[in-house]
Amino acid sequence: MCEKCKGSYYITTPIYYPSAKLHIGHTYCTVATDAMARFKRLQGYDVLFLTGTDEHGQKIEDKAKEAGVTPQEYVDNIVLGQGGVLDLWKLMNISNDRFIRTTDDYHVAAIQKIFKKMYDNGDIYKGTYKGKYCKPCESFWTESQLVDGKCPDCGRDCVDAEEEAYFFKLSKYADRVQDLLENTDFLEPRSRVHEMVNNFIKPGLEDLCVSRTSFNWGVPVDFDPGHVVYVWIDALFNYMTALGFENDKHDDLAKYWPANVHFVGKEIVRFHSIIWPAMLMSLNLPLPKKVYGHGWLLLDGGKMSKSKGNVVDPYILAQRFGVDALRFFLMRSFPFGSDGNFSNELLISTINTDLANDLGNLVSRTVAMAQKYFGEKLPAEQLADEEKDAELVAMVSSLRNIYEEQMEHYAFQNALAEIFKVISRANKYIDENAPWVLAKSEENKPRLARVLYNLLETVRICAGLLTPFMPETAEEISKRLGGAAMDWESLNVYGLLPAEAAPVAGPALFPRIDMEKELAALEELSKPPMPEIEIEPYSQEQVDFDTFCKSDFRAVKVKDCQPVKKSDKLLQFTLDDGTGTDRQILSGIAKYYKPEELIGKTLVAITNLPPRKMMGRESCGMLISAVHTEKGEEKLHLLMVDDAIPAGAKLC
Repeated sequence: MCEKCKGSYYITTPIYYPSAKLHIGHTYCTVATDAMARFKRLQGYDVLFLTGTDEHGQKIEDKAKEAGVTPQEYVDNIVLGQGGVLDLWKLMNISNDRFIRTTDDYHVAAIQKIFKKMYDNGDIYKGTYKGKYCKPCESFWTESQLVDGKCPDCGRDCVDAEEEAYFFKLSKYADRVQDLLENTDFLEPRSRVHEMVNNFIKPGLEDLCVSRTSFNWGVPVDFDPGHVVYVWIDALFNYMTALGFENDKHDDLAKYWPANVHFVGKEIVRFHSIIWPAMLMSLNLPLPKKVYGHGWLLLDGGKMSKSKGNVVDPYILAQRFGVDALRFFLMRSFPFGSDGNFSNELLISTINTDLANDLGNLVSRTVAMAQKYFGEKLPAEQLADEEKDAELVAMVSSLRNIYEEQMEHYAFQNALAEIFKVISRANKYIDENAPWVLAKSEENKPRLARVLYNLLETVRICAGLLTPFMPETAEEISKRLGGAAMDWESLNVYGLLPAEAAPVAGPALFPRIDMEKELAALEELSKPPMPEIEIEPYSQEQVDFDTFCKSDFRAVKVKDCQPVKKSDKLLQFTLDDGTGTDRQILSGIAKYYKPEELIGKTLVAITNLPPRKMMGRESCGMLISAVHTEKGEEKLHLLMVDDAIPAGAKLC
């Protein structure tokens, strides 16, 4: 096969749950996948890069209900709306060739066919699920798999689940999957293999629950109404349905499958390296060539998570520092297979050191000196000095092959380190050869021209190899070198830049950032906006002190709380007021609180109001709350006090 036509290459990111708040962790995996896709295109491969969104499941249904919209409206807004998934990928210059949504009609129909095929071949059967379920992760767990009673992936509470369900015979494929993991390079890094085998397969791989009946937002099981397909069957097969498997939307399955590599976060390696191959084995389909489980970006030692309130906004960072600088930082600062500790200090320091001081400085100094000393272009007469030029020329000449080896192993950090070794050496080469001294003598002009040529050629090759990570910067540098060639073959040949190169000056590629000022600005931007709150006008009517003192404010503990039938406003409270006899109070707060949220809480009530009838029930007192209007919507907050205060304690 010719060097310029290397064949097809299929690379995927996981399809993302459409979170209402995307953070830098979402960006990390997608930028890495984009860098790999661009690298393979640079090499000459016909690349298909797939990403998308995983839009079904109970948590989507619940969030849509909370937002007062349909699940489809909810996911449409997050995927297609302003600041949504597609906007973020456009901002970050993600070059995906295809985008799949699991709500796409062709995908839904294909999943129904796939589920039925596994049912017909005897690998899916009907039963009853009883166990633990993590709603945020959409994961089923046994008691033994929980960590301190919580989900081992996200650390949150799991709920008891019992319902009629279909099961996939995952246990049937345990030995084959274990052999795949232990005796091939299917899963990398190798540390992930030990986790999967020791934590999941050796303890006994149980059959997998693959349908739900307790909610509706999912792909319907078309031969058994009431069941929806488990989201991880729905999500995993996107890698094939997006190529035309079991549908006629696309027709390039034979060209691109099996995938060359799935890049996935380590928290979902279990699904991709155990469940995914088992289902493909069930259908006698080729397995992907590689699953690579990358690490997390950590913030203050913990995984970034919206629920923990520690997200980092990629929009703010990209707007302040530039998209290419952010892309570069993510790939330069963290080894892809391991966790990395994110901080704004590290981001700014990396930009200042690598991009402003090293790369930007090299480009600016070289172009500026070429124009200052020679005008529009370098002279053809140049004088090499083997002793002074040898080390730099050798490093640049061998760079592409060293870089390629690192990229093929997804060692993005190492590949960039190799480029910046050369850039650092080039900056040192300037000091060693002192062009400003050579420029003082006409006799030294041929030597000066060669020094500048070597620097320009170094810039060309380094910039070309930065293309997968910093595509806009590489293009800009090419323009400043007079449209220099940066195709894959030219990056392996030193000396292709014309001797009479005509560089073009421009503004600093990466101006230095004032660390202290920028950190202060970022801290200010990270503060949540103050809500637009309207409070009730103060009453002008005065109440004398003796009248106020007649109101008996008491601490009361909620023993039970139930909605009142035929009322969308009232909740009925059964309260311990310290007297030994339960007190009943009705309160019109049903739109603000769920009854189960209030049981066990300590509230404040006025207890000496005369009883009154509400919906035919007696209410003996009034619960105290605060009311305000926020963004046009009325908000109510019950006054809650320390649970250490005993029932019946008088407030004064």
